[in-house]
Amino acid sequence: MQVKDIGEQGLLRILQKFCPAEIVGDDCAVMPTTPNQSLAITTDMLVDGVHFSDRTTGPYYAGWRAAAANLSDLAAMGAKPLAVTVALAVAADTAVEWVEEFYRGMTACLQEYDTPIVGGDVVRSPVVTVAITAFGEVECDHTISRSNARSNWAIVATGVHGASRAGLELLLNPEFGQNLEKVDRASLILAHQCPKPRLDVLPVVWEILDSAGEFSIAGMDSSDGLADAIIQICRASGVGAKVDRTKIPIPHVFSEIVSTEKALDWALYGGEDFELVLFLPITSAQLLVEKIGNRAAIVGTATESTDIWLTDSSGIYSDAILKLDQGFQHF
Repeated sequence: MQVKDIGEQGLLRILQKFCPAEIVGDDCAVMPTTPNQSLAITTDMLVDGVHFSDRTTGPYYAGWRAAAANLSDLAAMGAKPLAVTVALAVAADTAVEWVEEFYRGMTACLQEYDTPIVGGDVVRSPVVTVAITAFGEVECDHTISRSNARSNWAIVATGVHGASRAGLELLLNPEFGQNLEKVDRASLILAHQCPKPRLDVLPVVWEILDSAGEFSIAGMDSSDGLADAIIQICRASGVGAKVDRTKIPIPHVFSEIVSTEKALDWALYGGEDFELVLFLPITSAQLLVEKIGNRAAIVGTATESTDIWLTDSSGIYSDAILKLDQGFQHF
């Protein structure tokens, strides 16, 4: 049997057996350090030709996206970023200017969140590879886990989905979307090249939940797609979901460039939007959506059944089961 026979999720299940069960399974490992604080740790690897290429991002934006991916994982756990380390593998004939631009991109993203690069490693490799480890701090009673969701809770997406996938398409196929206004074209490309981790959502979440006198929430980021996030949370929590396709926040300009079905596919499975997907009680969810705005929306509800359904409140489309195998898989 080979890795390609079991796929990414199968490989992860095998590797998780070598880790403490209470530590792995979320976007970050969370390890208590003091009575009230925990250290959140995440590692993300990016490989040239798989996660980035000069054709679509260039070194500056590849660096930005590398940093944003790690900060997004911290946001998914409710953690405040502290620092990152960077391991860089490059060929001997890699241009120094490329490396400097990559680090400028990383630094530009990290500086927005007062997060320094505090070390790392450099090695030789035939393929440019970057592994970033990010460290964050989270209050023990403010830790967001995938396994806390309960039935009848609302499912919140903190912003539009599919924009990054559309931006990638515009970069790969210059003929695509020629009818778009320049500002709309630029906005979609920027969504792919320069994503913003949603650390800004966390203070609003704490305010709402603290006011309610409780801390009830589950979540993760949508870096692997909206469908992936919903399914992963449901599986970890032992619940199901009903997701209303009409409620999913999709860029308005999609109606000018793709079919309704393609727009939905990009929103559910395109990935790399780096929004948060949060399960929380309905009243808190409504307040959250109202306060953060910018197309945040309640897209569905958690259910007692473990089935995860894509529904249509308009009655046009039949219900369908959401699956993981339609999104990006490494193997």
